[in-house]
Amino acid sequence: MASQKKTISADSSNPFGTLVNLWPYMWPAERPDLKARVVWATVLLLVAKFVLLSVPYFFKWATDALNGKLDVTGVLPALLAGAVALIIAYNVMRLVQLGLNQLRDAMFASVGQYAVRQLAYRTFVHMHQLSLRFHLERKTGGLSRIIERGTKGIETIVRFTILNSVPTVVEFILTAAIFWWGYGFSYLFVTAVTVWAYVWFTVRASDWRISIRRAMNDSDTDANTKAIDSLLNFETVKYFGNEDMEARRFDASMARYEKSATEVWTSLGWLNFGQGVIFGIGSAVMLVMSGLAVQRGEQSIGDFVFVNAMLLQLAAPLNFIGFVYREIRQGLTDIEQMFELLEVEAEIEDAPDATELKIERGGIVFEDVHFYYDPDRPILKGISFEVPAGKTVAVVGPSGAGKSTISRLLYRFYDVQQGAIRIDGQDIRTVTQKSLRQAIGMVPQDTVLFNDTIAYNIRYGRPAASDQEVTKAAEIAQIGHFIEALPEGFSTKVGERGLKLSGGEKQRVAIARTILKAPPILILDEATSALDTTTEREIQTALDVVSKNRTTLIIAHRLSTVIGADEIIVLKGGEIAERGAHAELLAQNGLYAAMWDRQREATQAEEQLKKVRESDELGIVNRLEPAR
Repeated sequence: MASQKKTISADSSNPFGTLVNLWPYMWPAERPDLKARVVWATVLLLVAKFVLLSVPYFFKWATDALNGKLDVTGVLPALLAGAVALIIAYNVMRLVQLGLNQLRDAMFASVGQYAVRQLAYRTFVHMHQLSLRFHLERKTGGLSRIIERGTKGIETIVRFTILNSVPTVVEFILTAAIFWWGYGFSYLFVTAVTVWAYVWFTVRASDWRISIRRAMNDSDTDANTKAIDSLLNFETVKYFGNEDMEARRFDASMARYEKSATEVWTSLGWLNFGQGVIFGIGSAVMLVMSGLAVQRGEQSIGDFVFVNAMLLQLAAPLNFIGFVYREIRQGLTDIEQMFELLEVEAEIEDAPDATELKIERGGIVFEDVHFYYDPDRPILKGISFEVPAGKTVAVVGPSGAGKSTISRLLYRFYDVQQGAIRIDGQDIRTVTQKSLRQAIGMVPQDTVLFNDTIAYNIRYGRPAASDQEVTKAAEIAQIGHFIEALPEGFSTKVGERGLKLSGGEKQRVAIARTILKAPPILILDEATSALDTTTEREIQTALDVVSKNRTTLIIAHRLSTVIGADEIIVLKGGEIAERGAHAELLAQNGLYAAMWDRQREATQAEEQLKKVRESDELGIVNRLEPAR
């Protein structure tokens, strides 16, 4: 589906401007079949309006026929002179009008849904084009609610704008003309004043209700955000026994929503009551005028019935105009935040003349790279190093030294403020993001899986891969036997964020999908730092297989994983403090050597504790065995 490039803005104080911006979605240039449906739906609606306006005439003629006052000088009454025939014709016309309306709705249904689909698709694509900074700051629950309300608001606006607004205005004009032509200017004047007062009151009251609707939407978004956040952190809630606290936070948001929603419905009651009073007064004045005319012999009982029937028919579109305006204003309020999302500009964009990245050998060069997230807190302060093609370079250092920032810059989640990053001599800012990321494989520290099957998550590395290729990748990642032992094998669901798998199992899945992607460049971003020593060694074996003959950049916390690297870069405070092979750095007896000693002591203590536990468990088992 081609993405839309049009700029859309929503402003509830200027609904007509927003409707103009929405028009391309209601009249899609690339879909002539939908344009035809819009035309036919409009024609059917106008025909239905003319049929509707003829219904009171049949009612009038039937009434006059029943009391013997029917004027048969007209062509149609002469053809249907009998009261029964007129009554039947009256009901037939009502059915015809109903059928035309239903046919119109069916004709337009695909147009409205296409507009909703286009805008929902555009919003989804736009979310994936925004920067990592935006997604680190966003609230998933609130974002999903904004998009949900926005798509519903679009459907409301599209449907009511095309199907009701203009034809209803036409009905007002025709009704006023009928009163003026048949009964004089006084009836036209009362009709015009009633409609004006009704519309004025509806607009003012609806505008007042918009602020209440916004407060309700904000409370709804906040409640949904807290609910999603709490459920995503289910285990953390359980660890600290804070179920009651989470429930109180959610209930506080729902209490604000309850208050706002109550105000919305209460204000709607007052709006409906005010509308009823205005129309009731106008109807009473016109019926009194007609009743007095009947007493004077100027009108027949049929005329009185006709005036009443016209007023009843006028009540429906009048009430609908109020409903349409309220719905459009509320729809605009609902889509304001969605359009604000669409107006957020991507922090990282392809250059206008960006080319495809051409990989020859896959060498990486960082040239005097400076970077900061906040100007007051620089992260990288002019680092320069090279990862030769087919070689492995590791970046280590204390927490906060800027290690993970290097992988984010290489993936171009952010752009450097000074210096350059090159792959085979090409500045990554001059190539397309898609081609850049296709050339790089990532095994992160925290592997997050989709709530789908193991096969889906492995195949995510290359969606077109065959089942045999998926199986082979799993075997290389040393997870094949584990998967085959599962009751559902590769069809096993991994759960939300992969929580049904252990940390080591998730890492193997991540390795398998990277193997399937087969990238020339590999990034291992602290891929084993969250695992125990035994699992780390097993995973490291798989990683060694993956990184063989590939340009590999390792971001490491555990130094035992980088011993075999061709070069180790030691970062401290955003600068390169030391560099060299493992043995060379130990010989320097500097920062790297100190880190190595601390980690070795920690590993030895962990292994010693493990032996003590195993010994204690063995002793317990021996004591429990029966004497022989």
